[in-house]
Amino acid sequence: MKTVYETIKKPLLTEKSLLLRDEQNRYSFVVAKTASKGEVKTAVEKFFNVTVEGVNTCALRGKIHKMGRFAGKRADYKKAIVTLKKGDKIDVVEATAK
Repeated sequence: MKTVYETIKKPLLTEKSLLLRDEQNRYSFVVAKTASKGEVKTAVEKFFNVTVEGVNTCALRGKIHKMGRFAGKRADYKKAIVTLKKGDKIDVVEATAK
């Protein structure tokens, strides 16, 4: 089993994830490619001291970017959307979506 720091890479702060956080109490994280839903759940519960009700994961491909005749590719990653128990919250970053 991986440690908490190996499982959770970083929070995912996009407009969509901030709306999910404000409206449905769901938080998005970039996690290890090999992390399972159970590992993500235990890692979030241990690290942030909250109760997790559900975890949804999806593996995403990195985008291809071109500049002139050169092409590069961003790394593939796995995203986890974690639903917390009502009343729990994670203070990731003080940002609000309007």
